[in-house]
Amino acid sequence: MKIDTITSAQNPKIKTLLELQEKSRARRKEGLFVVEGCRELMHCLSSGYIPYSVFVCSEIISPKELESLAGAVKSGSDKCGFFDLPKHLYEKVAYRGGTEGVIAELHCKSHSLESLDLKANPLVIVLEAVEKPGNLGAVLRSADAAGADAVIVCDPLTDLYNPNLIRSSIGGIFTVPVAAASSEETISWLKERNIKIFTAQLQDSKWYYDTDMKGGTALVMGTEATGLTDVWRKAADAHIKIPMLGKLDSLNVSVSAAILLFEAVRQRNS
Repeated sequence: MKIDTITSAQNPKIKTLLELQEKSRARRKEGLFVVEGCRELMHCLSSGYIPYSVFVCSEIISPKELESLAGAVKSGSDKCGFFDLPKHLYEKVAYRGGTEGVIAELHCKSHSLESLDLKANPLVIVLEAVEKPGNLGAVLRSADAAGADAVIVCDPLTDLYNPNLIRSSIGGIFTVPVAAASSEETISWLKERNIKIFTAQLQDSKWYYDTDMKGGTALVMGTEATGLTDVWRKAADAHIKIPMLGKLDSLNVSVSAAILLFEAVRQRNS
């Protein structure tokens, strides 16, 4: 694979790379996003994402790693550009440290509900709103660990390729099917597929471990500050809660998601 060298921060490709890292608008306009590190890039490629450009620093990445990476990228797309950056320039464009000398631009995927292909009796996480990209990233890590079939974010404007989200998910955004839709669209979609809706809330609820999660299950969570809106409370097949034995009345949404996900896993494996 041909590797071109870029030495100037004024190069148009470097300017575009920085815009994609920093601006959601640029990601939407170009239909591209940025990942850093071999692990994240390999997750992307194995999940069918198509690479557009790859920037490496040959002063950091080993020749063996570079050869392996080039082969994987070529199998993903033979039209992908490959560029070598000197260390001083790579360090200027790297979003975080310790990324093994690899930064890549890849084409975004569709994240509509119709793009989800669920198996029988799916396990789905639904987040009505996302307060922080880091929270969604942590939920995706738990969803991957629990083998969840999908994560649905009920905010169509959510930037699923935010660098903080990608970093906090350690690649979970690529390994777990994700969709973004309105609450109303999601409720209709779940009911059409006979997926039970279990809302995590304190009011009028039963303990989560007393709820049967062996069938098609959607675990729905709201924000820590305001919880779920009435549209979800009314659509629910059951309201469930986690015991809170201290003085505080809520957990971080990613912690709640992990507890509920692994209860579903326990039930399905018992």
